[in-house]
Amino acid sequence: MPSTPTAFAPLARIVQGSGPGLLLAHGAAGSARDNWGPLLPDLAAHRTVVAPDYPGSGDSPYEPGEPTLDELAERLVAAADEEGLSTFDLAGFSLGAAVAVRIATRHPERVRSLLLLAGVAGGSARLSMLSELMVALEDRPADLARLMLTVVLGHSWVDALPPEQLAELEEALKSPLPKGFPQQFRLAARVDVREELAAITVPTTVVGAAEDMLVQPSQHRLLAEGIPGARFVELPSGHLPMVEALPQLRDVLLEFVKA
Repeated sequence: MPSTPTAFAPLARIVQGSGPGLLLAHGAAGSARDNWGPLLPDLAAHRTVVAPDYPGSGDSPYEPGEPTLDELAERLVAAADEEGLSTFDLAGFSLGAAVAVRIATRHPERVRSLLLLAGVAGGSARLSMLSELMVALEDRPADLARLMLTVVLGHSWVDALPPEQLAELEEALKSPLPKGFPQQFRLAARVDVREELAAITVPTTVVGAAEDMLVQPSQHRLLAEGIPGARFVELPSGHLPMVEALPQLRDVLLEFVKA
């Protein structure tokens, strides 16, 4: 199957390490650095890591229009091509999990193994409404920051923060979001990869987040239940285990790349 159309510019990306390839797909309104940064040194010790930024995230310029799941999947595969990866392990976080599923079903000969972290499966009216609400609050940063504290981060982690740290975090969340934020959240609201899951035959690890109020744990379990033979691991965190449960997540990812 062909890679990304020539009309699209190459995506900016982080490339680190050596050895077999590992392609990383980030989440909506995140970036390669935001979502995978704390884990990159450990992953790069075992793999050639290629972590692209979607348009309007990280170092990739904003592009008008509404991206499709197929377009993001093909552009990530094109980034792997450009870095010389004929095959690769593949990990996706949140929206990136749906991107990873689409890559695995469109290019099964390229993917050696799959890890899906706090992933979107589709078919959730609640997730669609919540994604649309977050986009609607783009011009109200204070309200959006409070919503993010409520649904993106796990309640146990937030409740344990000292008041001054909680206030600092709320202020930090008012920072401008990536320009691709609305497009990526609208895509997350409409993607549905449930019917593709049964076609995945590579070894797969699905990592759930027990306190995820953005992409609810039932979405994570749908991914695990739909992929034949998938292993399911659940972490004690909200939607951002790379912030809330980094040591546990590092252990899962290192086991994935060492398998």
